[in-house]
Amino acid sequence: MTQTPHQEQSRVMTAAKVVGAVFLLVGILGFIPGITSNYSSLSFAGHMSEAKLLGIFQVSILHNIVHILFGIAGLAMARRADSARTYLVGGGIIYLVLWIYGLVTSDQSSANFVPVNTADDWLHLVLGLGMIALGIVLSRRRAESATTR
Repeated sequence: MTQTPHQEQSRVMTAAKVVGAVFLLVGILGFIPGITSNYSSLSFAGHMSEAKLLGIFQVSILHNIVHILFGIAGLAMARRADSARTYLVGGGIIYLVLWIYGLVTSDQSSANFVPVNTADDWLHLVLGLGMIALGIVLSRRRAESATTR
């Protein structure tokens, strides 16, 4: 069954909404004691923060704020298919850069200001690849049909 251009636009927009909502939720959860372990050691930024979302992913106030802002951006950009695609692909590239940053930066380094740990690093890889794939695959037919006109 062939998707109409409207259905294809709707799919990429829905994906951006879902991704944005998840980032917004994750950012908020990072501020909730119990969901974030070692909450009393939550620092503004830097590798000194021992707070961990779900006991796994190292977070800080800055890290949580970035997730919230990234989520808001996703929800705002999901209003149009072209901006939804930009959010997914561009955001995916940002997360791949963060993955590389995490690989080359020691967890205890002062350069680790976000902060990130090994779990964050691999999550960033999956997020980056997943977001790029969503942006490309869900808008591919739309781009192909535009070039055949």
